[in-house]
Amino acid sequence: MITVRKVTTRKEQKEFIDYPLKLYEGNPYFVPPLYSDEKKMFKKGFVYNDTCDVVCFNAYDGGKMVGRIQGIIQKAANEKNGEKRVRFTRFDSVDSQPAADALFKAVEDWARENGMDAVCGPLGFSDLEREGLLIEGFDQLSTFEEQYNYEYYQRLIENCGYVKEVDWTESKIYPPEKNDGALQRISEKLLKRYGMRVGEAKNVNDFLNRYSDGMFELLDKAYEHLYGTVPFTPGMKKLMIDNFRLIIDLEHVGVVLDKDDNIVCIGVCFPSIAEAVQKSKGRLTPAALVRILRALKHPKVIDLGLVGIDPVWANHGVSVAVSAALERMLRAPGVDHAETNLNLEDNHLIRNQWKRFVAVQHKRRRAFVKPL
Repeated sequence: MITVRKVTTRKEQKEFIDYPLKLYEGNPYFVPPLYSDEKKMFKKGFVYNDTCDVVCFNAYDGGKMVGRIQGIIQKAANEKNGEKRVRFTRFDSVDSQPAADALFKAVEDWARENGMDAVCGPLGFSDLEREGLLIEGFDQLSTFEEQYNYEYYQRLIENCGYVKEVDWTESKIYPPEKNDGALQRISEKLLKRYGMRVGEAKNVNDFLNRYSDGMFELLDKAYEHLYGTVPFTPGMKKLMIDNFRLIIDLEHVGVVLDKDDNIVCIGVCFPSIAEAVQKSKGRLTPAALVRILRALKHPKVIDLGLVGIDPVWANHGVSVAVSAALERMLRAPGVDHAETNLNLEDNHLIRNQWKRFVAVQHKRRRAFVKPL
């Protein structure tokens, strides 16, 4: 018999965090999040506490844990979209329909108790978190930024009454077949035409000091109408900046400025640390830190994190500056390819950008919804 308990004690919190590490033990494609980041969810000063109400549930069959799920009322997103939704996330389970039924019922009951009229997901606290259920690409290594899940999850969720709301695709990006500098020449020509230039910085701290305010302002404008996005809060900005200081370098970031020094285009990439955190199960052990530093200095794969274009300039071709920068990264010694992470299937602006490269779609993710 399945029993679902609301997570309240430290023991239950630890079980909630540890469960996917046990469920995916030995799986070569699963990449855990940082264990320390998951623990922060249960702290009083958690960055999303000011905009979210949260509940977590563990499911047990007898004395054995068989699943977990988290429900989130993202108040900023609901206000922005005029909705009354609960997001589900961090759903993990054995292949058991009774376990899935019990977990989703717990979240749906909680949603009704709080006056909500729909449940959607997987969506986290914001689009900075892992989102979407993997439905294609089960034989591909997950990026550090996104979640891996077993193939049976889709069946469990759909059997609970959930249907597709949106899909994202992910692709591997390789350099253009011709190494003739065409993208760089086009970029230089377009920037000169519009009186734009690539922003300069001495180091990462200088880059963030100069451009972080404009970067967040641009990203809010560029992402405003994208599914699942929420405006950046001061806490979210600080979280991103702190993370950037750890994992980016000037070789993998760039901004394009107009004649008044306003940011009109930005690209932020990260050397992949997926393999570096697998062995330590997301814990920052000394050995894991060594692997991460090695991956940062000598990347084999580049993860595409944030690409944003001012909507005013979206149809003027200035995104070619990002493409030119990406080509330089891809042709660096030791780099094999880049991974796009999530692109909404109807976001033609970003998807068209990859036509300049050799792109191979290898994953698909889905967000589901269920009216209550």
